[in-house]
Amino acid sequence: MAKASIPVDLFNPGQVFACMGFLETANVLLGNALGGFEWSNGGEPRFEIHADGVDHPFGVVLDFLTKGQLQRLAPKGYIEPSASVGAKKQKKNAKKLRKEEQVDGNSSDCPALEIETFPAPGADRLALPLRLEHGGLRFDITHWCDGSSRNPFKLFAGQQRSNVIAQQMINAIHTLLRKHRDKLLNDPFGLVVPLGGSSFKFDPRKSWTGIDAGYSPDEQSHEVKASPIVEMLAAIGLEHARPDEFEKRQVRYGVWKSCLPLILARPALAGVGIGVPMRIFRFTLDLAGKNKIVTFAQEETNR
Repeated sequence: MAKASIPVDLFNPGQVFACMGFLETANVLLGNALGGFEWSNGGEPRFEIHADGVDHPFGVVLDFLTKGQLQRLAPKGYIEPSASVGAKKQKKNAKKLRKEEQVDGNSSDCPALEIETFPAPGADRLALPLRLEHGGLRFDITHWCDGSSRNPFKLFAGQQRSNVIAQQMINAIHTLLRKHRDKLLNDPFGLVVPLGGSSFKFDPRKSWTGIDAGYSPDEQSHEVKASPIVEMLAAIGLEHARPDEFEKRQVRYGVWKSCLPLILARPALAGVGIGVPMRIFRFTLDLAGKNKIVTFAQEETNR
């Protein structure tokens, strides 16, 4: 059985969600994955994964992200919007869209793959669910389209497109792996890079508002750095588990000791007691225009 661990900031919600993303993906790629946190003796908290095989679990996941084909998903009968629809709005945002296409390559031009079952009642062109596929294995990323009673926990909004965001994160991860593979495997959340304006809004190191910063960094072309791994893996981590939004924009999540299977780790992320030592954290979803953004958490002391 393969074993590996990485450092994690438990007060960074995006990093905790990304740990779940590593666990979910490792289970698909390697099988029988177990994961859990360790914070004993005042040392640096770490997240550990055990899985079948002998390959480094975190390395396997990152390699899959960079080698996988990214595909948009759509319901049966989906018709791509006409280029003439919203022409004035597209013209107004032409510069932004051109930048997206430079990062996104041809993926945004590829027809969406129609699937038999779709997670939402309708399809939003800008927020279609995604699929990563490589070597006969695949992982769907659909949480922001969840049409069930669960909170979809969709944070990005406006003209940001799910596939463009994902491709930007994947491209950044690919560059980091090529240049800093050993460092990345030892501390995947620690390496940060400029991510531009588009993201899934999970890493609070990138979270800012014009009021907090005193100005708008994007309008001044100032770089705001964050982890593409946190952004991408957190989106994956919420596929089958959600933090508990117990009040409007007030969110609670849990971390657990000992390595657990996904069937127990998923409710633990929402702060549900599962019979093992746990720590509970809460944070506020801030607002930046139409977007919600994750902020750093505080630990609850009475649970």
